[in-house]
Amino acid sequence: MAERSFAREVEDLRLGEGDTFRGEGILAITKALLQSGVAYVGGYPGSPISHLIDVLGDAKDVLDELGVVFQSSANEAAAAAMLSASVMYPLRGAVAWKSTVGTNVASDALANLASGGVTGGAMVIVGEDYGEGSSIMQERTHAFAMKSQMWLLDPRPDHECIVNLIEKGFELSEASNTPVMLEVRVRACHMHGSFAAKDNRKPAHTIKDALENPIRDLGRIVLPPAAYEHEREKIARRMPAAIDFIKQHGLNEWMGQQDAKVGIILQGGMYNNVIRALQYLGLSDAYGRTQVALYVMNVTYPVIEDEIEKFCLGKEAVLVVEEGQPEYLEQAINTALRRRDVQARVRGKDILPMTGDYTSKVLLDGIRTFLEQTEPRLLGNRPPAPDAAPVLAMAEIAQLKQVVPERPPGLCTGCPERPVFAAMKLVEQELGLHHVSADIGCHLFSILPPFNIGATTMGFGLGPASASAFNVKAGKRSIAVMGDGGFWHNGLTSGIGNAVFNKHDGVFLIVDNYYTSATGGQDILSSRALNARRQTNNSIVTAVKGIGAKWVRQIDRTYDVTKMRDTLKEALTTKAEGPKIIVASSECMLNKQRRVRPLTAKAIAGGERMVKERFGVDEDICTGDHACIRLSGCPSLSVKKLDDPLRDDPVAAIDNSCVGCGNCGEVADAAVLCPSFFRAEVTHNSNAWDRFKSKLRMGVIGWLQRRRERTRMAGAPA
Repeated sequence: MAERSFAREVEDLRLGEGDTFRGEGILAITKALLQSGVAYVGGYPGSPISHLIDVLGDAKDVLDELGVVFQSSANEAAAAAMLSASVMYPLRGAVAWKSTVGTNVASDALANLASGGVTGGAMVIVGEDYGEGSSIMQERTHAFAMKSQMWLLDPRPDHECIVNLIEKGFELSEASNTPVMLEVRVRACHMHGSFAAKDNRKPAHTIKDALENPIRDLGRIVLPPAAYEHEREKIARRMPAAIDFIKQHGLNEWMGQQDAKVGIILQGGMYNNVIRALQYLGLSDAYGRTQVALYVMNVTYPVIEDEIEKFCLGKEAVLVVEEGQPEYLEQAINTALRRRDVQARVRGKDILPMTGDYTSKVLLDGIRTFLEQTEPRLLGNRPPAPDAAPVLAMAEIAQLKQVVPERPPGLCTGCPERPVFAAMKLVEQELGLHHVSADIGCHLFSILPPFNIGATTMGFGLGPASASAFNVKAGKRSIAVMGDGGFWHNGLTSGIGNAVFNKHDGVFLIVDNYYTSATGGQDILSSRALNARRQTNNSIVTAVKGIGAKWVRQIDRTYDVTKMRDTLKEALTTKAEGPKIIVASSECMLNKQRRVRPLTAKAIAGGERMVKERFGVDEDICTGDHACIRLSGCPSLSVKKLDDPLRDDPVAAIDNSCVGCGNCGEVADAAVLCPSFFRAEVTHNSNAWDRFKSKLRMGVIGWLQRRRERTRMAGAPA
């Protein structure tokens, strides 16, 4: 079950010549693929490209009409290997994933693909996320493109430009027999816009054609001595062919007043932010009509040295806007100009930050400094630029830091992983600290407060493998945690299989929430939903037992903190040898709410009786020590100040975001904290029996309250 459905939007993919396509960037990319005549598409979800996989899944009927094969790949390596269909056959294919983490996983297949080259157009769409907050490490795709010599497209964030670059990208790939990479950032993926649609194209050569007419060309297979010839071919033929194509079709853009003394060379993806910065400086309007010479590199690799030379001739200085480090483009441009004896001074990372997201504010400061040092006359009487510094310096704002504490990223309300880590903390109190290897996914938040669990994270599905060195006899065992998404991505073989083979005497905890929740809630092999297009309901327990695991425990309700605690304790203390595997299963609460809430609302509207569970805290019983919060960390569990002058400490309180999972009460019970938590039932469309029970209960409670009051008054001194 994906994060959202695109069932309505995908109907627009049928628009053709004469129509205007309007929608999100992800949809524009999909439409461009169909207009390019792709034969097959694959990929693995991950921000900011997850929705592309979801759109392709929802567009199955449209793809089937065109004869396009779509496959949701097991991981990025599987997606990259899929592009081998374009090696021997004139098939256009595209795959997508999150970069750079996805590119790292796919690197083996991509290197082989780039070495042998392709016959049909092959495109890798990567969701570039440098500096934008949803990636683990901060790296760029650029280095891989250069290393393997795959042409890197970085389109200006405009629907027309993106669509054109995708269509031309396939042609570029075919003209140079080289796969291309297209990087799109968060803003490009989710921006809305329009472009003139074209008719969708059925693939000129289909997968069926390839199967029925197989081709085998030894020159394309990566084996010596062909591999050495591939390297020479890249330099002697493929690179020149690519450069000629890029120049002939004007893939890079020239904007502004080209005869100016200074100019800006920028990545295509940085264009909108550069224009906004120039707008703040009074040097551009909102439509990009600017007084500054711009060279927009919609193709960032290879660098077209002839165009760089032409742009820089007659200029005193140019500013290179290149997000991230190292400064690959700046180095390449410097080299090209010095070899050609062009004397324009190249500025870049000496003015702009080496790292971080190049927001409009960052670019405003950098471009202003550049112009002040090189061409101050351009600035003239500029309008006041927005500056947050004076506001942030205000005493009232500074005081907020004392009032509003920092809130670390955490698990969603009702997350079934929260009780797992609460149980681990309870075990920690009894058995002491253990080495914990974490993994990519929602459970990674357990590293942060309030749990403070986990010492390493090495990659998706590599949590168990990252604990493999700790396979020695000792007084304690290592613990490795990974999710079900990581398990099927990589963890079954590299983690569990490796542990079984090496008789690793550690504990391996697989958190099974039925989806790849961190990437948007897509179905996976072990999802328990019925999926007409995929085979789901494949047991993780069966899989680990199938590769030889002996000590395996299945917990079907992670909210049972006591059972989780006892099972973890057993795994850490048992005399059984070999890996101890615990599969902790409960449905992702966020996805469950997406699934259940519409059904519940429909049932209530239809007059059907529905009961919702809510939890609360008895203020009279709560002591205010907040141990429940420290062991839970649920966003709906907070504190409340009482009006009682005799009670200074705020008590625990549950707000309206509660989803009724019961974790707080379970934790309080398992930890023997206090009996202050209570469960209430909210009944919609109640029947006569419900109303009778409610009346009876309120009557009994009222009678007990009155009796208590009479007793208290009778015992009072005269």
